[in-house]
Amino acid sequence: MNPLLGPTDPYEAGKGSTIGELVRYALALVRRNVIPIALIMAAMVAIAVVSTMLDTPRYTATATIQINDQSEKVLGEELDSASNVNSGWDVDRFLNTQLEILESRDVALRVANALDLYEDEAFFTAMEVELPAEGMTRAMREDLTIGLLRGNMISDLPRESRIARISFTSASPDLSARIANEFAAQFIQSSLQRRYDSSSYAREFISEQLGEARAQLETSERELNAYARQAGLIRGRGSMSDGDTTSSSVTASSLVQLNEAANRARAERIELEARWRAEAAQPLLSSTTVLANPTVQSLMTERARIDSQIKTLRARYLDDYPEIVELQTQREELTDQIRSVAQSVRDGVRGEYLAASEAERQLRNQVGSLRGDTLAEQDRSVRYNTLAREADTARSIYEGLLQRFRELNASAGIANSNLSIVDTAQVPTGHSSPNLFKNLLIALLLGAMLSAAFVFLRDQLDDLIRIPEDVQGKVKLPLLGVIPVSDEHTPEEDLLDPKSPMSEAYNSLRGQLLYSTADGLPKVLLITSSQPSEGKSTTSNAIAYSLARMGKRVVLIDADLRRPSEHKRHSLPNKHGLSGLLTGVDTIGAETVHEVAENLSVITSGPIPPSPTELLAGPRLAGLLEELSASFDCIILDSPPILGLADAPVVSALADGVLFVIESDRGRTGQLRTALQRLRAMDPVILGAVLTKFDSRKASNLYSEYYGYEYYRYQSSGDGAA
Repeated sequence: MNPLLGPTDPYEAGKGSTIGELVRYALALVRRNVIPIALIMAAMVAIAVVSTMLDTPRYTATATIQINDQSEKVLGEELDSASNVNSGWDVDRFLNTQLEILESRDVALRVANALDLYEDEAFFTAMEVELPAEGMTRAMREDLTIGLLRGNMISDLPRESRIARISFTSASPDLSARIANEFAAQFIQSSLQRRYDSSSYAREFISEQLGEARAQLETSERELNAYARQAGLIRGRGSMSDGDTTSSSVTASSLVQLNEAANRARAERIELEARWRAEAAQPLLSSTTVLANPTVQSLMTERARIDSQIKTLRARYLDDYPEIVELQTQREELTDQIRSVAQSVRDGVRGEYLAASEAERQLRNQVGSLRGDTLAEQDRSVRYNTLAREADTARSIYEGLLQRFRELNASAGIANSNLSIVDTAQVPTGHSSPNLFKNLLIALLLGAMLSAAFVFLRDQLDDLIRIPEDVQGKVKLPLLGVIPVSDEHTPEEDLLDPKSPMSEAYNSLRGQLLYSTADGLPKVLLITSSQPSEGKSTTSNAIAYSLARMGKRVVLIDADLRRPSEHKRHSLPNKHGLSGLLTGVDTIGAETVHEVAENLSVITSGPIPPSPTELLAGPRLAGLLEELSASFDCIILDSPPILGLADAPVVSALADGVLFVIESDRGRTGQLRTALQRLRAMDPVILGAVLTKFDSRKASNLYSEYYGYEYYRYQSSGDGAA
């Protein structure tokens, strides 16, 4: 299984993988590719150093500008409402919009025009641009200049701040500072110009609307006056906003005034009538009105004085006394005067009552007459009121537009911006690029990325079977055993030593084979490989000897009728063998079955036939295997390789189990899968695979961080202790 790709079969999927395993595998890959990784990193660092030394120094100047979401109120909220450039909930979007405006072509064009950069050769030199001697038009220069300005200007606004930074980079420190400051200045001028243009448009629009409103008002007034003249209506013009359509009519006003006067006359008449009735019901000289009269009071006082004198004289004289008679005559005259004055006072009260009654009557008559006139006028006022309302509406619109036009004219010359420069750009004293430290970091990062890509691709494209886990992960076969490579001795010599790593490995393989099927050890075991020289013959002999040492009766058949090797390995004659048995020339006997060790016999290949495949595919092989099964516990077939030949697939159909041999660092996944595909076409029982010639030291160096293959180098010590 490749841990970087995940499990590749159900068994591995069930086991799963942990993060620790992935890390260990990654470290193993790094350790395996440490030299290519070091070369890539060294090359990237060298490129960074060389490019830094060869690169032209560039200087970056930075100006800061404050961006507020609204400008200061100059004319008050009503006149300067346009300064509210943004609402509180949308501040972030507003600030980002301001940055986009700063980076726009319009601002760059303003900067280019202000500094006259189109013909400035120093500018193009500082921007490291070589202009062609001929063939460059003004439009091309303008596009090039604008592109250089926008490409080398960087604006930045921290998230928690409203102080924007405007930076410009070039090969000239003075030019960088000038252009950065000009960007800030032109950004503010652009904002003010947009506001002025917006106000100018508003003034023009309102001016047009004001002319239309004036014309509409004049038309409405003319229609109103014409109708009033035609209908004979005389009215004072007032606001119609309160809904009163009659208060300004002359007839209606007169009716209201007369009605009020009639009401007052009626009240006065009622009061005088009550006063007269009270006066008439009392004796003349008992009336309070009469008694309150000054003349009556004076006469009554004079009469009381005379009465006092008469009373005094009567005490001394008789009634016919001349003085008494004279005083009596005066008294009678005073009494007559009192009665006359009292009657005059009463007649005055009655006269007031009658005058008030007459005045009330006359006013009522006039009110009745005007009421009829007013009702008739109201019928004629329906159209008048409609026209009056239209005129009032037109007047209201005209006055509102006129007021707004005056406000815009008043604020047209006031240019107040929500932008302000905090710090101007200073001429930089040191270059901003190239930065060796930064370039080295970038080089190391790119080197790490390239190294990772190289390691990943190499790991993915490497289809060699290098380690035991590759057998199960890439070939999808159970791994039955791992046979280490023989270094100091030949495989035959290592197999003679029962304590050698190879012998131990084959003993372990033997144990796997004893339980490889439901019936235990397969009766007929075919051992094959995808290509020659992968160790299948050595494996066949090792398994045969190992089973024989257990007491199993084993026969080893050299089924490779093309390149046989068993007769050479065991120093046996090859005149009689499998080919003779299959053709019927030979029979099972001492000439064909050679006992090479206790419980172990070998059948060599015999003479090489002209058509080995047809011979192996014939019916005699099955009969031979059945006949041998009666005498031996296990039949091991050392077959030829699968690729390019049809012998092994044909024989596998007769075997109870097939053991697939794979050589480490030689077997390729594509070849192995092709071989297995051909083998599976015969529907054999594939027990598993055995990995041969495995170099544990090499694998330990490459993969010990992940797999830990040091245990394959375990050997017994010289004193016999394990």
